[in-house]
Amino acid sequence: MMKYWKTILGITVLATCSSLVIGQAQQSKIIIGVSWSNFQEERWRTDESAMGQVFAFGNADMTSTDAQASSEKQLNDIDNLISRGVKAIIILAMDKDAILPAIAKAKKAKIPVIAYDRLIEEPSVFYMTFDNVEVGRMQAREVFKVKPKGNYVFIKGDPGDPNSVFLHNGQLEVLNPAIKRGDIKVVGEQFTESWKPENAQRIMEQFLTRNANKVDAVVASNDGMAGGAVAALAAVKLAGRVAVSGQDGDLAALNRVARGTQTVSVWKDARTLGTKAAQVALQLAKGVTMDKIAGRAIFSKGPKKVRMNSIFIKPVPITRSNLKVVIDAKWISKEVLCEGVDRKIVPICQ
Repeated sequence: MMKYWKTILGITVLATCSSLVIGQAQQSKIIIGVSWSNFQEERWRTDESAMGQVFAFGNADMTSTDAQASSEKQLNDIDNLISRGVKAIIILAMDKDAILPAIAKAKKAKIPVIAYDRLIEEPSVFYMTFDNVEVGRMQAREVFKVKPKGNYVFIKGDPGDPNSVFLHNGQLEVLNPAIKRGDIKVVGEQFTESWKPENAQRIMEQFLTRNANKVDAVVASNDGMAGGAVAALAAVKLAGRVAVSGQDGDLAALNRVARGTQTVSVWKDARTLGTKAAQVALQLAKGVTMDKIAGRAIFSKGPKKVRMNSIFIKPVPITRSNLKVVIDAKWISKEVLCEGVDRKIVPICQ
C-alpha cells in the first residue's frame, strides 16, 4: 500500500512540475503589440499576416488593435497594450502629432516603438516604410507618359499623415516642369480625410463638376482613393479615358490596371515590409539597440528634421506592361487579375 501511494505521489509531483515548466514557458513568450490606425484597407491584412508568420516562427505572440480611424481610440489602444506588458509596439499612426503622448508613455515604460509605414517624428522611434517620395515620383511618371499635357487633379492623402506630403512632393518633382511650361494645368487639389475611397469619390465628383468634366489625369495617392476617382469617372463615362494613379497593389486596383481604368498602381509588397518590421520588433524586444539593427540608416527628412533610425524598402510601379511581376510574385492570381479583362488587349490574360 505504501508503494502505491509513493507512486501516486511521484506522478502528482511530476505532473505539477510539468505544469510549472509549461506555465513558465508560456509566461516567457514575448508579446508584441500592433496598433493599426484603420484596418479597413485591404493591404493592412496582408501586412499583419506577414507579421504573424514571423512572430509564430520566433515563438512570440502578437496582439493587435484597430483604432477605426480615431486618434483618441488609438491612444487608448496603446495604453492597453502597454498595460498588457508587450515588449515592443508596431504603430501605424492615425495622426503624427496626436500619437505623441502614447510614444512618451511607451518610452517611459522602456518599450521600443516602430513607426510602421507612416512617420512618427520622434528620435526614440524606429521608422520603417517604403520610399514614399519615390512612390510619388513613380505615380507621376506613369501618368505623365500617358497624359503629358492637359488638366490634372491631385487627390492627396489624409492631412494628418506625413506620407501625404512625401507623396505629393515626389509627384511635383516630376510634374512641376510641365506645370511651369503650361503643358499641365492643375484644376483641382485636395487632401482626403482618412484616405477613404468614398471621400475621394466625392472630391472627384466636385472636380468634374467644377471643370465641366474636362479632366485628363488624376494623380490619386493610393489605390483606395483611385477606386473612388474611377467610380466618379465611370459615372460620366470617362473611366479608361483619364489617366489615374494609385499605390499599394490592391487586388481591385491591379484588376483596374488590367482593364485599363487605372494607369498605375505602385506596388509596395506589404509582405516584405510586414516581415521586416516583425523581425526588427523581435530584435528590439530582446534588447538589441536600434543602431545595431542590420540595414538601418539615418532618416532626417521629416518636417522637423529629426534624426531617426530607419529602414526603407523599394517600391515597384505596376502598369499593363509588367503585370507579370505581381503574378510571378504570387501577389495576385491570374484569375483575379484578369476578371472582366479583354484578353486580346492584355497578353498576360491570354
